[in-house]
Amino acid sequence: MTNNLEIKKHLYNQCFDFIESRLITIKGTINDIQEALNSETKNSSGDKHETGRAMLQIDMEKAGNQINEIQKIKDVLKKVDITKRSETVRLGSVVYTSKANYFIAISAGNISVEDKQFFAIATDTPIGQLLASKCIGEEIIFRDEKIRIENVL
Repeated sequence: MTNNLEIKKHLYNQCFDFIESRLITIKGTINDIQEALNSETKNSSGDKHETGRAMLQIDMEKAGNQINEIQKIKDVLKKVDITKRSETVRLGSVVYTSKANYFIAISAGNISVEDKQFFAIATDTPIGQLLASKCIGEEIIFRDEKIRIENVL
């Protein structure tokens, strides 16, 4: 059986890989847009050319904003200390509940560790806010359902 620190390491690494994958995808999009801008400059003229360039510039700006958001998420992930154990739910906690298991870090979806499912969630998500600072044995109500905290790592 994997120990608690190994579970946290696995969850943390999966979150890191999730962010890196998103970053690579967006960088690829930026490269594609840059190539399209260069092509648009060489091949077009007139109003159609200006409209095409303007749309590509908007796409480039959106991609840039996505890069900034990913950087903010990476900054949050860097603050996660998986070596600390706390009696209360906090950033970096693994939380076992009567409904589901959670890793409090970033929103990265469902992660499987040794046939157990965990939801990687950010502290600012609705369930993350409800779980924050709660202890083993406490209950929260989420979507009209009572959820009991069974363990916090």
